[in-house]
Amino acid sequence: MTHTHPELSAPGPLATGALRVIPLGGLGDVGRNMTAFEYGGRILLVDCGVLFPEDHHPGVDLILPDFEPIRDRLDAVEALVLTHGHEDHIGATPYLLRERGDIPLVGSHLTLSLVRPKLREHRLKETVHHVVREGDAITFGPFELEFVAVNHSIPDALAVAIHTPAGTVLHTGDFKMDQLPLDRRITDLNTFARLGDDGVDLFMTDSTNAEVPGFTTSEQEITPVLDRVFSRSKQRIIVACFASHIHRVQQILDTAVAHGRKVAYVGRSMVRNMGIAQDLGYLTVPPGVMVDAKELAKLPPEKQVLISTGSQGEPLSALSRIAQRNHHFVHIEEGDTVVLASSLIPGNENAVYRVINGLSRWGADVVHKGNALVHVSGHASAGELLYCYNIVKPKNVMPIHGEIRHMRANADLARRTGVENVVVAEDGVVVDLVDGVAKIVGKVDCGYVFVDGSSVGDLTESLLKDRRVLGEEGFVSVIVVVDSVTGKVASGPTIQARGLAEDDARFNDIRQPIIDAIDAAVAEGVRDSYQLQQIVRRVVGRWVNKALQRRPMIIPVVIES
Repeated sequence: MTHTHPELSAPGPLATGALRVIPLGGLGDVGRNMTAFEYGGRILLVDCGVLFPEDHHPGVDLILPDFEPIRDRLDAVEALVLTHGHEDHIGATPYLLRERGDIPLVGSHLTLSLVRPKLREHRLKETVHHVVREGDAITFGPFELEFVAVNHSIPDALAVAIHTPAGTVLHTGDFKMDQLPLDRRITDLNTFARLGDDGVDLFMTDSTNAEVPGFTTSEQEITPVLDRVFSRSKQRIIVACFASHIHRVQQILDTAVAHGRKVAYVGRSMVRNMGIAQDLGYLTVPPGVMVDAKELAKLPPEKQVLISTGSQGEPLSALSRIAQRNHHFVHIEEGDTVVLASSLIPGNENAVYRVINGLSRWGADVVHKGNALVHVSGHASAGELLYCYNIVKPKNVMPIHGEIRHMRANADLARRTGVENVVVAEDGVVVDLVDGVAKIVGKVDCGYVFVDGSSVGDLTESLLKDRRVLGEEGFVSVIVVVDSVTGKVASGPTIQARGLAEDDARFNDIRQPIIDAIDAAVAEGVRDSYQLQQIVRRVVGRWVNKALQRRPMIIPVVIES
């Protein structure tokens, strides 16, 4: 049985002895992952990440989970568990701590080390940090937590088993089952099986790769591909990857040493994160390989390797500036090789291809996942998910982390292994675990929270729509002065347009129809300036639509003199 939720009302009170699960982000898109668990009036949070804006979010810097459903109950939060150090799982943590600064943070050594600089940037006092590793157990209120090693595209990732009087939840975080990981830390299937034997009442599983058949390719398969790229390149090599992909950076460093090249980091987040990883022992930097980026530029091109941010085409990233030839010291030359060692996050395709085209325009050889095995996913494919369902044998399954199509594909996998109760939820959909059965009981308002400069949550969908109209269709402002006694047009209309025509004289044809429409309205007794403005809006809108086939934002102003 699969539960869905076409129309839902607000949930009722939580029944005694029941566990409530409220996804606040990450169910329906790839990012801003966050889930609240409630038992006995106490709350446990798992992950608190960001989503990066797409083209239809003009002016937006970040998108946060919606804290509103728990905002008036933040004093009941026992802790925030962070499963791993990717931005889509930790990036919104400072924004949550702005609202209650003493929420304990729980995570692995690397994960919490990546959070600390964010708290300093936001000028937040460091809250209590509980550093945990696989095999550890810790209790917060009614939540007994047990941590399990999982393999992902960043070291130190953890799944968490949440034991409560209502039952046990196993939350995978992001994971895969690479049997030959670079750090030799594999997903602990023994513990998954042991938890399954003890009884997992709700299995919350990563859905990102549920549509991909088989098993995810091992990270080790990339090493020989990088070696071939380095062997054939006669000039500078630039490798762009996520600023948190320590495994990939390790492979690049090792390959650079093998080919007698020096390496420099480009991008503030890359420099910071790799410094943290090296200090903690997660990244081994061979002696003599690293140099400052400006010093690297003095070496012959065939001795240079740059490791850069910007693999997703982010407009302000180092790679985007390089592609546009406005980076202050890195300039693409004919014959350079650029490697995009990352996957395409859904929604970023156009931005990435713009960067690829920009680099190609200057003569670079661009190597990416579409033409070489330079990246493998950090998420379990369908074969791995089936394997996990068979060893965990959960009573209930709730797919998480992915778009709707990913979660539905994951739900189908669970059903095929014999799981009878599968709950496909979205953000804000409330799921209660009662007497061993998970079911949807309602929905709370839970939307996108936009960060726009220093503003958090002030930007609404309506304002975004206005921005999209301005960006796509342009705007027209019309100023008319009318005589307060006669109602006749005393001055104007003055028309200004942006994004529609090179010359405002194009709008001369509409001036007299505006005057005629105002005269006709006044003759019928209309004198209210707001009503006259709406008349102007309609006249201009019809004309622009007919003459220019556009629907711009129209701003009419009627002033009495």
